[in-house]
Amino acid sequence: MIIDIFNHFMPKAYFDRLGDLIPGHPVLAAFPRLKPLVDIEARLRLMDEFGDMQHVISLANPPLELIAAPDKTPELARLANDSMAEICRKHPDRFPTFVASLPMNNVEASLTEIDRAVNTLGARGIQLFTNVAGKPLSALEYRPIFAKMVQHDLPVWVHPMRTAQFSDYASEQVSEHEIWFSFGWPYETTACMARLVYSGIFDEMPTLKIVSHHMGGMIPFFTGKIQLGFRQIFFGAPEKNPVAAEAGLKKPPLEYFKMLYADTALGEVAPTRCGHAFFGTSKCLFASDAPFDSEQGRGLLQRSIAAVEALEIPQGEKRQIFEGNARALLRL
Repeated sequence: MIIDIFNHFMPKAYFDRLGDLIPGHPVLAAFPRLKPLVDIEARLRLMDEFGDMQHVISLANPPLELIAAPDKTPELARLANDSMAEICRKHPDRFPTFVASLPMNNVEASLTEIDRAVNTLGARGIQLFTNVAGKPLSALEYRPIFAKMVQHDLPVWVHPMRTAQFSDYASEQVSEHEIWFSFGWPYETTACMARLVYSGIFDEMPTLKIVSHHMGGMIPFFTGKIQLGFRQIFFGAPEKNPVAAEAGLKKPPLEYFKMLYADTALGEVAPTRCGHAFFGTSKCLFASDAPFDSEQGRGLLQRSIAAVEALEIPQGEKRQIFEGNARALLRL
């Protein structure tokens, strides 16, 4: 059995509603080209190619807060979550649960929707994006969201959000050569996790569970940078990071980054090994990011499976990554 914990689907009712709210948006023309993203039968056929596989589904970009105003997003979130729950009810053998979407530009409505999605619809977590219409997730106004998930003892999935409007240089208006996607998204995830760490959220909520997409972005590769701050070079010591001290962190920063969960949605052997070496088997969960590739999701699934299989660890640990950790974290 393989449980893919971070992949995407757009239910028809929700996708049709997007056409009314954001007419002309690029996703409206692009997404239908990926049949397994918008057609449940196409998704099932894709999954059948991989044997005993289950998908924990979540919505794709754009975030709800970039689609509608705060008085409109609660209804949109209910439509999305109702539609995802219906798919899970119809195909429980393939879709054991889903990740709920939230109207993050309306925090009170988000708290209400979390309870409804978890208690009534059977969601096993929520999906947030690395920024809320430009605001950092570490902002205090979003703390109640994380506290609510601690109460439910369920994870928060964090997906990077950056567009071509994030330019590569201050003298320019847009990012070129899709740098915003190739390198901007891993940076977004990394910056978001760092801001959460330095905000003290893990000291406040030590049982908080966060799934960082794409194996934590840049985090595993830059362990040395995490352990050595710029001011630490001149005004600190090996065990004294002035910025961490000023933030009031109770532990060295690296220890908080290791509290994160990370998914395997990389599709390559070497970075998967690097990520596994940092996070360890118990914090790694299989994911593919399907169906976002030029092979209708097939390539991502094949390469993500191969990357986990290539890890030089016992088969029992591979089974943990493929399904055991997901069952425990999501209480499946």
